[in-house]
Amino acid sequence: MLSPDKLQRINELAKKAKTTGLSIEEAKEQTSLRKQYLETFRNTMRDTIEHVKVIDPEGNDVTPEKVKEKRHNKLN
Repeated sequence: MLSPDKLQRINELAKKAKTTGLSIEEAKEQTSLRKQYLETFRNTMRDTIEHVKVIDPEGNDVTPEKVKEKRHNKLN
């Protein structure tokens, strides 16, 4: 998870970009922070999806094979 300070800084830079614009250093910082945010988001989403078990209304496990394989490979 990205720290609250970094999230706050992302929001500050976004607001400043819309109002007064960013300096070159601030634009680089914004790009770096956005990359960190997206990497964290993707990792969290990937981890969540890999731990989901899909059950149909009849109680059968219908989790996609690709997800089952990823989960199995992580455990081994």
